[in-house]
Amino acid sequence: MLRTIQFLLLALVVTSSAAHAQRTYEVSITNITRGQTFTPQLVLSHDREAALFTLGQPASLGLEELAEGGSTAVLGDEVAAVTRDSTTIDGLLGPGETTSTEIVAQPQQDVLSVAAMLIPTNDTFMALDGVALPRNRVPAVYYAAAYDAGTEVNDQDCASIPGPRCGGEGFNPDRPVDQEGYVYIGGGFHSLDGPAEVEILGPAVYDWRNPVARITVTRVR
Repeated sequence: MLRTIQFLLLALVVTSSAAHAQRTYEVSITNITRGQTFTPQLVLSHDREAALFTLGQPASLGLEELAEGGSTAVLGDEVAAVTRDSTTIDGLLGPGETTSTEIVAQPQQDVLSVAAMLIPTNDTFMALDGVALPRNRVPAVYYAAAYDAGTEVNDQDCASIPGPRCGGEGFNPDRPVDQEGYVYIGGGFHSLDGPAEVEILGPAVYDWRNPVARITVTRVR
């Protein structure tokens, strides 16, 4: 009888440990837009109670820096206390291209988030915010939308858009507060007029309709 109780206790401990064991996941990101490029992509596993942003609420400083200039550093720091694992995939991801990375997480406790700026835009970013990790070997496929950080006017003017296409200004902490002021679903590009000497980008090449990315999450170890 004593041996039976000891065996059951041992089995309970092993089961509990397995339930909370860390797993390794491959995260593959495919750009499914026609003319937008993703800046370096932030990929992280974190506590399920945390969020990178809330629709209808102001963007954090880190989200503003990512959405206007493509930097992941401050946003990563803002959620570091609740992050299990984090990485930034360097380099630009063009239309139709796929890239991948690996990340560690506890599937019973953690969720996955991904974020990157769309260029050329003023302050648009694509994101998954706190989606579930697969508990078995069957891949989970998610489609990520584009969001507007609401931190910069969408003038589609190359002078205020960073990246190789425009080479304009990215994040600017001194920019006047004359934008929406909250995060919302990205509305794409529109036909805008401007002075002849100003390069205003148009929808023929750079418009999109959500979703903008396909993200596949596979447990590999």
